[in-house]
Amino acid sequence: MAKESIEVNWPRRAVVTAGMPYGNKSLHFGHVGGVFVPADVFSRFLRDRIGADNVRFVSGTDCFGSPIEEGYRKEVEAGTLEGSIVDYVTRNHDRQKATLDAYDIKLDIYEGSGIGHCGEVHQQVMDAFIKKLYDNGHLHLESTNQFYDTKVGMFLNGRQVQGHCPVQGCKSEKAYADECDLGHQYEPEDLIKPISKVSNTVPEMRKVDNWYFDLPEMAPVVRDYVEGLSKDASTRPVVSKTISEFLVAPIIFVKVELYDEYAKLAAELPKHEYREAAKGKQSFELEFENVYDRDQARSILTEAGIRFRTGKALVPFRISGNANWGVQCPVMTDDKGNEVKGLTVWCWPESLVSPISETIAANDMRGLPKDSWRDFWCSTDSSIYQFIGQDNLYFYGVAQPALWAALQEGAPVAFPADGALQQTKLIANHHILFGDKKASSSGDVKPPTADELLNYYTPEQLRAHWLALALGQKSVGFKPKVFETDEAKRNDPRVADPALKEGALLTKVFNRLARSCMYEAAKNFDCTIPLGAVSAECIAEVKKAMEAYDQTMYKVELHAIMPLVEGFIRYANKYWSSGIKAAEASESAEERRQVLLDSSFLLRVATLLMHPVVPSGCEKICDYLAFNPAKFFSWEGSFESLDELCTPEEVAAGAHVVKELPPRTDFFRAHESQFKKK
Repeated sequence: MAKESIEVNWPRRAVVTAGMPYGNKSLHFGHVGGVFVPADVFSRFLRDRIGADNVRFVSGTDCFGSPIEEGYRKEVEAGTLEGSIVDYVTRNHDRQKATLDAYDIKLDIYEGSGIGHCGEVHQQVMDAFIKKLYDNGHLHLESTNQFYDTKVGMFLNGRQVQGHCPVQGCKSEKAYADECDLGHQYEPEDLIKPISKVSNTVPEMRKVDNWYFDLPEMAPVVRDYVEGLSKDASTRPVVSKTISEFLVAPIIFVKVELYDEYAKLAAELPKHEYREAAKGKQSFELEFENVYDRDQARSILTEAGIRFRTGKALVPFRISGNANWGVQCPVMTDDKGNEVKGLTVWCWPESLVSPISETIAANDMRGLPKDSWRDFWCSTDSSIYQFIGQDNLYFYGVAQPALWAALQEGAPVAFPADGALQQTKLIANHHILFGDKKASSSGDVKPPTADELLNYYTPEQLRAHWLALALGQKSVGFKPKVFETDEAKRNDPRVADPALKEGALLTKVFNRLARSCMYEAAKNFDCTIPLGAVSAECIAEVKKAMEAYDQTMYKVELHAIMPLVEGFIRYANKYWSSGIKAAEASESAEERRQVLLDSSFLLRVATLLMHPVVPSGCEKICDYLAFNPAKFFSWEGSFESLDELCTPEEVAAGAHVVKELPPRTDFFRAHESQFKKK
């Protein structure tokens, strides 16, 4: 059944983001394959589709946050690092950048939230961002509990505490101070079985003051945002579903066997609705009118020794923290007029804002006016596409739209008018599994690093394979044969390598098409390809393929790109093979000329469509065809002949001169380790 056709309306300008890797380690292969490669493919397509000057692909090292501080502490303690935390982050940043370069990831900027020019810009942007939230009345100072390690005498940051997630239904045993590894948010005092990772003792709770954003108040904005997403063809179901899970009433879950204890103090709790445990459930529910009433009830239940779990709900979003290493929080006054000093910005709000800082820094590198970033972030004819992991949807899909709307004067709405900060399109991917398990550097089976994989595969083989994994639909296993634990399977030549499935199209079929055209041009047409009218069949096939490709990209169904282009390349290769065979049989020079003309036209389109996925090989084809890359890799034109890429003189002569292709030239090569040893 044919897919439903949709109206495609590309923006005038676009920003593409690729999350921000933590500055505590080299890049994990899952981050490259699950986030950076899809984002790079999409941004490269947009450069071809709407013009390179109209696209900003930005990212950088996330320099702040508890994982970085904890990683630095451990290295200093182990004696493997003598420098400062800036040295530590810079070292890891440089490694990350080298890995991205090796995978042909073409960012407009890759610096960091605390290093380089971007770091300087980011401090200024965050200062203005927080002051605006404060001036608009959306921040309040709140005294909350924070874990304190009495053995070593220090407050613990988020990753220095670990326990079990308290959110009802979550089974994560890798929960930190206020969020678990599955993205659930909760109050620190609700963490089950907390342990200090610094001293391996049970920490106590002590009061600290921090700025909070009133996220529950912004629930209508988040609902409006989800409604808008549901109408957007590019929105994946997991995005709307996950965000909507937080737009529920605040609920406390109490075990059925504790009902009598609850009944004794039910009258002391804020107004709530009691619901019996549903069939098959072990807990009854207490639903409150707002999260603040729920928090009051939490205190009463805790004081009475009644254990409970909380459900998902919008809770106040922390803006500041007490870490020394971080973006400095501006000095602001509390409701009594006292200045609040010495705080840093919590890592998550500044991570959300960082792509704006990166865009500003990227435009600075181009020598553009200071306010030029607004053309990309504050214009209704621009779109922001954020590629993220699905476990970060709470921050990007719940907190971010509320924060963006709160920056506006007056009544905020999720999709603001021209000139205000626009809401973003969230492209959420599931996890790349290593084999059948979630890849983890701390697990029993160590997955290969992104760099290590390049000892066995080319970047283009991996880019094509990762793009085809359908991570937008579900978590998918990456199963490179060279890392197969079963030695018999690993060494059995009859067992195909799943990681090479898409690469075979490149090294065999696409190579064959490009070489055939180039060698035919050199052998029988004096290193030229004919110009003129392309056959109607080829034009129709091109129009169909380009329309399907355009719609697929518009819906950001990137996993469907490889099968789509594979079908077109195989058609073009078959067209050449059967056409040249017929021409040789008839000994017709005109038939031979037409089949080369048609096949070169099909090769041009195939190269354009494959360019975002495997850019280096495609650019090599363009170079040997001797076309202007700016024209060749552009969607502007009629796509009815090659004449539009040529000079008037070439069109008049009916031929375009190409470079001579040396014998046995590959545009796409297999990795040297894949060649059979003689």
